[in-house]
Amino acid sequence: KLPTMKMLLLLIALLSAALLASAAPPTCYSRVLSLSKEITESFKELQSSKTVDPCVETLPRLYLDIHNYCVLAKLRDFVAYPGCDRVVGVNELKEKARSLYTILISYCRRDLVFLTDDCNALEIPISPPIEHS
Repeated sequence: KLPTMKMLLLLIALLSAALLASAAPPTCYSRVLSLSKEITESFKELQSSKTVDPCVETLPRLYLDIHNYCVLAKLRDFVAYPGCDRVVGVNELKEKARSLYTILISYCRRDLVFLTDDCNALEIPISPPIEHS
């Protein structure tokens, strides 16, 4: 009976630990990282859409690296870009970019460390490594 009780207590402890780990709130860094990836992917999808509006082709590139100090200027330029206000996807993207900018300069200002200030690096996205099979 004692080994069964130990197993039951161990199982309860493991389940509790798993629940606590998944309930942990996101950090500033994790939130900024996930939102920047979401924005970059949304921008790619918008550009590759079959029904893309011609004005989308004129939008500034939107490759984001939150470790690059120039990301702040990149976000400001994108949000302030005057074209494409009639395209719903662009407006949604601008709103996400505005949110990311606000999080970066307000909420996470002291938590983030910029590793570079190479603005050209935000013009040419780095391709992920190709996996060989």
